[in-house]
Amino acid sequence: MNIISGALKRLAHVVLASALVQIALPADAAMADAADAARAQALLERAVAHYKEVEESALASFGRKGKFVEGELYVYVISTKGVMLASGGPSSALVGRDVTDLHDAAGKPFFREMLDKAKESGSGAVEYYWLNPIDNKMGRKLAYFQTVDDRIIAVGYYIARATPAQARIMLTRAVEAVKDDPDKAIHAFNQLRGPFSEDDLYVFVVDLKDDRFRAHGIYHDLIGTDALALHDPSGRPIIKDMIDAVAKADQAEVDYAWPNPVTGSVENKHTYLRKVGDLLVGVGYYWR
Repeated sequence: MNIISGALKRLAHVVLASALVQIALPADAAMADAADAARAQALLERAVAHYKEVEESALASFGRKGKFVEGELYVYVISTKGVMLASGGPSSALVGRDVTDLHDAAGKPFFREMLDKAKESGSGAVEYYWLNPIDNKMGRKLAYFQTVDDRIIAVGYYIARATPAQARIMLTRAVEAVKDDPDKAIHAFNQLRGPFSEDDLYVFVVDLKDDRFRAHGIYHDLIGTDALALHDPSGRPIIKDMIDAVAKADQAEVDYAWPNPVTGSVENKHTYLRKVGDLLVGVGYYWR
């Protein structure tokens, strides 16, 4: 019988509170983003055409209850001087205000970036963190925009999941950091919103000498605990499986179910693993 620490019990409550996820073969996580991007661009085209047709009276159509709200997608309009004129989402609270110097949750002055790009080329895209009206959580958003006269019309979609390529790149960075200075790397991995925190991506490290967590970018209570005691919602000993995998080869990949720190739900996860000396280093991405 496994003795699970208090930290693992708290994590178990998080995992078991969500429905179990059926594990399948990994899909291309980028496909969902591509579909959302196409939806956002189509809505922007429709909004621009509508504005060109009826001009200022179109602003009322872009409100929360207008016909230009499609799930989490909505239209917002700012003037080329930086005043919010209309919005079908959370930014409706900003209507009438100068948003030029407004910053997102990460401190980025994204409206100013949009205004600068609009002045330079008339259209483009800006990435930032913003409240998702569907789940009321902060999320990474990519907004496409187009200038019509002195109005900037924008539509964005939320990127809740990192791509497989992003996960592989982060793992490569993590491995190089461990090789360069293990202690410094471990410290960096354990920082919230640190250099190894990107959307739903994070690094975890298990010491193969004693099977204990040395680092975990999200659940800091796991650090120092017995990694072999950790199971996914189905009861699978996922860390044991990972250790067994890298015992056969220094690089491996595993699939399991795990809480997504961005969405708050248990989702399918595909994790890339590397054995670096006596350390197991892992980074995984979530997919639908």
